[in-house]
Amino acid sequence: MDFLCEIVQALVALAALGLIVVLIMAHVTAKMVNLTRHEKEKYFLTATGEKELFPSLHDPYSRELSVVIPAYNEELRMPVMLEETMEYLENRRKEHPSFTYEVIVVDDGSKDKTTEVALGYTRKYGADKVRVLTQVKNRGKGGAVRMGTLSSRGKLILMADADGATKFSDLDKVEAGLNDLNLKPENMAIACGSRAHLEKDSVAERSMFRTFLMYGFHFLVWFFCVRGIKDTQCGFKLFTREAALKTFSSLHVERWAFDVELLYIAQCYKIPIAEVAVNWTEIEGSKLIPFWSWLQMGTDLIFIRLRYITGAWKLQSQLKTD
Repeated sequence: MDFLCEIVQALVALAALGLIVVLIMAHVTAKMVNLTRHEKEKYFLTATGEKELFPSLHDPYSRELSVVIPAYNEELRMPVMLEETMEYLENRRKEHPSFTYEVIVVDDGSKDKTTEVALGYTRKYGADKVRVLTQVKNRGKGGAVRMGTLSSRGKLILMADADGATKFSDLDKVEAGLNDLNLKPENMAIACGSRAHLEKDSVAERSMFRTFLMYGFHFLVWFFCVRGIKDTQCGFKLFTREAALKTFSSLHVERWAFDVELLYIAQCYKIPIAEVAVNWTEIEGSKLIPFWSWLQMGTDLIFIRLRYITGAWKLQSQLKTD
């Protein structure tokens, strides 16, 4: 009996030691919010090739809608998405002449012709409607979305994936979901496109291993970070300008798990969040590598919560980019 007690005590001590080690690792490896821009990232090119300075999210809005599209090596998939996006936005402008918009394509250090393809739309529609922010090095999807958002002019800001997996016209539904929230007194709200209603069909099509990874990821999201949102990872989210400034100013994670930290920050600030079902189709060419990407995201989820608990990360004031 004494031997069994010693084993239990040793296991408890080992677990405690392991927890301390993980907490220390989470704290010492934590990176601070980095809003510094390379000089080249401060400018966009006009249709005639002239350089102009990007505005700041801190400035008053001057457009009804900004669409931020993070893109990494998307020269092949992005044109289909941009054609659908521009058709919707131009038709909406014709129906409602007071409607104004901009599209910001953020090339996240691509090795292909993503920037050149996007600049073709600048030449076609003008830089007032389509702007390209080319990052000097790859930051990750979260870093690209943040940099584009901080350069936007919209009263509302939509992040949308370059693969066009979500039908762009579903903006109507997401916008309606946002408007149903109580925006007062600070005009803060977020509406998340959601694929949760498609989960049963996706489970039937996935392997048992990928289904296990999916449910494991959902559990970690719920346990460590965000509750009440079934699909945190859909790349179709709409923010009021005030909510975008509040959340992106504190964002640390720059890669795949950035959505989770973004929603965690929003819930810490008690920003209302709506989840709206959208049409979604899987598009070939995903950058996610099933096992390793899920492993990285799972690690990020655990560290997000631990870094806030230990004080390594704190909710920031509304910082400006340099």
